[in-house]
Amino acid sequence: MKAAVIGGGLGGMMSALQLARAGWKIDLYERSEQLGGRLAFEGDGGKYRIDRGPTIVLLPDMLKSLLAEAGIASSEFELMACDPMYRIHYPDGMTLTKYRDTERMAEELDRLFPGEGQGMRRYMADMEPAFREGKSRFLDRSFLRKRDFFSMDNLKLLGRLRVHQSARQLASRYFKAERAIDAFSLQTLYIGGLPGASPSLYSFIPYAEHAYGIWYWKGGYASLVPLLERHLADNGVRIHKGAAGEVTGIAVEQAAAKGIHSAAGLRPYEHVIYNGDFPNLASLLPTGQTKSRSYKPSSGCILLYIGTDRRWSEDEDSIGGSPTDRSVITHQYFMPEHLNASLQQLAARGRTPGLADELPPYYIFNPVAVDPDAAPPGHSVLYVLIPLPVPYDSDEAGARERLQQEAAELAELVVSDAEQRAFPGLRSAIRWMHVRTPADGADEGWYQGGSFGIAPTLSQSGPFRPQIVPYPIRGLYSVGASIHPGGGVPIVLQGAKLLTDYLTKERASWTGA
Repeated sequence: MKAAVIGGGLGGMMSALQLARAGWKIDLYERSEQLGGRLAFEGDGGKYRIDRGPTIVLLPDMLKSLLAEAGIASSEFELMACDPMYRIHYPDGMTLTKYRDTERMAEELDRLFPGEGQGMRRYMADMEPAFREGKSRFLDRSFLRKRDFFSMDNLKLLGRLRVHQSARQLASRYFKAERAIDAFSLQTLYIGGLPGASPSLYSFIPYAEHAYGIWYWKGGYASLVPLLERHLADNGVRIHKGAAGEVTGIAVEQAAAKGIHSAAGLRPYEHVIYNGDFPNLASLLPTGQTKSRSYKPSSGCILLYIGTDRRWSEDEDSIGGSPTDRSVITHQYFMPEHLNASLQQLAARGRTPGLADELPPYYIFNPVAVDPDAAPPGHSVLYVLIPLPVPYDSDEAGARERLQQEAAELAELVVSDAEQRAFPGLRSAIRWMHVRTPADGADEGWYQGGSFGIAPTLSQSGPFRPQIVPYPIRGLYSVGASIHPGGGVPIVLQGAKLLTDYLTKERASWTGA
């Protein structure tokens, strides 16, 4: 069997590798000069380098298992535990620390919100069987026919999860304090969804943090890319990058994919796999091959990448007190007074916050706290993510320039705020900083600048999300964050497994092998 994979993101690389190991002849096309998609590094070309995209490693056992199936042994990489997992800072000086252990987390909640610890125990007890059952029923399956999703057992599980409610509403069943609710629903931001607008199905994410921990990929999560690329080469995958990897169309005849169009002309293939933000697939197909459907993009982000000539590390005695040089761990979140209201206002406002607006929530990744080798001795690299749930319109006149200016102004406000709340001396320590906006993502094919594919809304989840067989076109398939089961590194890898398992079975049905 011969297949073309369009897009060298994580889903495309993993699909190519798995199929090559199964004996397929694979050509992988990537229009940029490097593979990885959202999984990449940002740096100054010398002293400083930090992950551009994902930073938090979740579901480590699932990740290791999926990589092992692709021939990548756990000895080829190192995962480092982050515990405490992260801290949540509020404007009044309160700091809530998230611990993996249920009892330690319950104690922390009781310290800040007396009586809320019992909610933590109930939450974990209820979510454990729901996660186990949900993984087998939802994450481990495709829904090529919507009716397959609506089985009696699935409907019972969805009822127990109250899937009609948001992740925030589900958290409020266990916790009364607003900030405790924040701590168990903000995780939908990891996949580009707002806590009050993402279905409770995604409450599996905060549960998984405590059940399996938060981890750091030594050297940065983007170190997975060269590891995959080496295995692709070892398994005979032909990789086309840059101009040679630019695909301009997909050939379709009599409802069957016949190949791809590139600068070299038509290249015939029996199978074509699209790995990119799904709404962009239609532009590669002949007119009339797809039904029109609008999609809601995931939240965009303004990202700051910073190199400093000093470090900040951990000091348990500083919790709840004034910031000190030892008060910062690997992951931390900085909240406005009311997280949910702030995010809703941000989305409704439809623009980047300005000087007169409340500072939005933001996240800071400080990898040297867990991996001293992440920066030169005595230096740090920091990653600051500011959610911007506002679709980017590349056709709007002056949109890019305006967004760049607004992002630069917001960056100054956030750096100043972070200095006051947890990183003393930050501004004077900065030696390099780069600001990235949703416009940069849109240039790379991210749908409306969204950082995580299409949004994890109820109407874009489960059977309503695009599937691995997206259209009634034989030989055309899709994989990636916009495809079921969704975004996040282990989940995208799982999506690639669903696709390759399907193709392996399909091949067997055709050949009798």
